[in-house]
Amino acid sequence: MSLVKPTPPVLARRLLAETVGTAGLVAVVVGSGIAAQKLSPHDVGVQLLENSTATVLGLGVLILLFGPVSGAHFNPMVSLADWALGRKAGTGMPGRDVLAYTLAQTVGAVLGAVLANAMYALGAFQVSAHHRATGPTLLSEAVATTGLIALIFALARTGRAALSAAAVGAYIGAAYWFTSSTSFANPAVTIGRMFSDTFAGIAPASAPAFILAQLIGAALGAGLVLALYPDVGNSADDAVVPHPTDHTTTDSRRSVERSPR
Repeated sequence: MSLVKPTPPVLARRLLAETVGTAGLVAVVVGSGIAAQKLSPHDVGVQLLENSTATVLGLGVLILLFGPVSGAHFNPMVSLADWALGRKAGTGMPGRDVLAYTLAQTVGAVLGAVLANAMYALGAFQVSAHHRATGPTLLSEAVATTGLIALIFALARTGRAALSAAAVGAYIGAAYWFTSSTSFANPAVTIGRMFSDTFAGIAPASAPAFILAQLIGAALGAGLVLALYPDVGNSADDAVVPHPTDHTTTDSRRSVERSPR
């Protein structure tokens, strides 16, 4: 059995994947929101159906495209949970990589919103006036983020991370409808959507409360998956999609540590 470690992509390549992937995600969310407003100007329910359908499909494709390089986190909460859950096992992301991923994801999200605006001949740089922060929507953000984090790391822990493109897309699609916030569940996407004064936007005044709710949800999600799978840290490297990292161990050790128990 080979003991040679897979060669991990250099950090620059992973950051490129996270930047472009998050930009693509926000371009899908905002662009489909703009299209929905144009196609169904008088029916918010149909707008949400159009927006959520595009997001589900786009997210699945982006995970498949960029996952093998960076894991397709596209979300600072996923990167933070990867670091937190994998610290003791030595498998999680280093703190400096979490910071780098977060910056790349945030920059990508803003670029994605600007791109979507430009594709629809709107002002490329605009600020949303869509105020969203209410008690129910903040509760929704905490719930949505809890479920997302628990799902991603449960899949990684049970050797089913290859299903993440379908499972994560399905969860986000469902959360569009069962949460009153339409499930941002992502600080980078929240910041990006500030730069679109459309159906998909969020006013800057609402963003900090949303991000705080997402942080609470991420902590709850990590706690839930840790309670269900106490050794989930051994699989932190495989979120969202299995990919070589600086912490990749030998095939034999990983197969023993990560076998379902």
